[in-house]
Amino acid sequence: MTDTTITPASAQASSAAVTDPAGTPVDVAPALDPSALQAEVEKWKGLSRKNEASFKAASKELDQFRQVSMSDQERALEQARTETRTAVLSEVGERLAAAELRAQAASAGATLPDADFLNLSRFVSEDGSPDPAAVKAFVSTLPTAKKAPVYAQGLGLGRQGSSTAGQISRSDLARMTTAQINTARDKGLLDAVMRGEI
Repeated sequence: MTDTTITPASAQASSAAVTDPAGTPVDVAPALDPSALQAEVEKWKGLSRKNEASFKAASKELDQFRQVSMSDQERALEQARTETRTAVLSEVGERLAAAELRAQAASAGATLPDADFLNLSRFVSEDGSPDPAAVKAFVSTLPTAKKAPVYAQGLGLGRQGSSTAGQISRSDLARMTTAQINTARDKGLLDAVMRGEI
């Protein structure tokens, strides 16, 4: 085992020069300010959109070339496939749109009308998937359910109010005869006195 010591001069030199795995020095870019970074992001977004548009144009041109080079039977077969695919996607898309409507209406607390009264094809985009913008716009127009009023939760749970209501007090008991006391005890009017609450 060998001991390697790094001197301050060599440590300083190693931190200033960055090399790639092949050993060639690489310049470290200085930190960019946020506006320059945002401009770089916008530049790449623009290039991405441009490439996407050119890809769509090239794909469309390729499809047109394929259509021209097809025989009549191949064209008929491709047309049947396209029609079938469109029909299936529209049917599945309507089901997905209905599910999306139910989910967004539930999260918004809105009441959704019956599906029989809705034109679900309005909520399906050209590719057969639900159009979230159309669904959100529709759900925002629906009335939201009113909150139920809050009632006291203690109703019907036994005696309400004071436990001494309707009870005879000790001062009333002092003026009563023995027969009246026995009658009051039978009616339950002395319960609070007997429990020591009065």
